[in-house]
Amino acid sequence: MGESISRFKVEEGGFVTEAVLQELGKDYLLSLWGGVAHIGAVAMAQPRPSLADPARLSATASVFCYVGHKEDEIVKSVSERLASALGAKVVVAAGLHWDNLTPYGIEQVKKNVVKLVDLIIEKKDTGSCPNPPLVS
Repeated sequence: MGESISRFKVEEGGFVTEAVLQELGKDYLLSLWGGVAHIGAVAMAQPRPSLADPARLSATASVFCYVGHKEDEIVKSVSERLASALGAKVVVAAGLHWDNLTPYGIEQVKKNVVKLVDLIIEKKDTGSCPNPPLVS
């Protein structure tokens, strides 16, 4: 395993969410942003056998969140999902901010993030990463 960088983008419901996945040896670093780019929270996850079914891979994460930011739940779920799917240590840094975001907007952004993660896993599973131009 080497080093590579892949870009991903989802634009649905009037919200653009983007990510850059950097492969660092056997580990991954994901930057995730939308709206006003910044860092609101960071999570690091590592794969482990599932507690419910040791034959399956799960993950455990630790989270750091800046005061006043709400990205903690997103980085935790994204890092755990990627660590389990990729069988690797994963760090996720995210900043998602739109002024006056409505409940609809919050749900749409969450859906966009799920789609981004789906794209990342799909690309890693099919071997079409690294370095796709820009996936939408």
